[in-house]
Amino acid sequence: MKLDTRGLESAAPVWGAPSELVDGFSAALLFELPNTTDFDGFQKEAIQMVKPAKGTTTLAFIFKEGVMVAADSRASMGGYISSQSVKKIIEINPYMLGTMAGGAADCQFWHRNLGIKCRLHELANKHRISVTGASKLLANILYSYRGMGLSVGTMIAGWDETGPGLYYVDSEGGRLKGMRFSVGSGSPYAYGVLDDGYRYDMSIEEAAELARRAIYHATFRDGASGGVASVYYVGPNGWKKLSGDDVGELHYKYHPVMPSTVEQEMVEVAGA
Repeated sequence: MKLDTRGLESAAPVWGAPSELVDGFSAALLFELPNTTDFDGFQKEAIQMVKPAKGTTTLAFIFKEGVMVAADSRASMGGYISSQSVKKIIEINPYMLGTMAGGAADCQFWHRNLGIKCRLHELANKHRISVTGASKLLANILYSYRGMGLSVGTMIAGWDETGPGLYYVDSEGGRLKGMRFSVGSGSPYAYGVLDDGYRYDMSIEEAAELARRAIYHATFRDGASGGVASVYYVGPNGWKKLSGDDVGELHYKYHPVMPSTVEQEMVEVAGA
């Protein structure tokens, strides 16, 4: 089956063009349509077929002092590592952060767009937007674009009048409130460390170390995560970057090289 578009073509001649070019423009455009009874299913399968493989590890959790946010910095295109220095924690305003997982361009654009809308809300209402409001605003925007190929899996973390807030938002319009989240291909490994070491009454130093260690272990097991483990803290006075450590150096911190002991050499003892 072919789709005939001759009725949509203009009959006006192309003046001053070679005859071959005019003949090419005047020819009917015919497009092959897939021979299927379920066109919507075919379209979804075609999108999945050309969808690039992505990988990352991001996490965030609430504790008594505020919110701790951490991420790696590796960008991959299938099996190819395209960058080791991607900034996956994006500052929305001085009191709010967003994490990036999925398509880099989608995440960066919509976080930038959200930052503009949050600033306009602050100018219009004379106070900062809440974390709940910002996450709902982003979820509504992404929901209006669902099914159009966006790839976004983000966490919105911040501090407002009610205290710390943490939400997960994705490109299907989903929105979840929680105490701890991890998003990306390395998230199962990060969850293993988080679930084992998480306590609500941790200090800032303990929480930062837990986040750093969770990102490291995810990069150790997940080939699509790596680079630098960045850790941010969000508190009553806004966000602050605590550390950015190369995961290669963290490996020797958590697995120090032990000096090998030289085995005693066997020497032949002369007979008495």
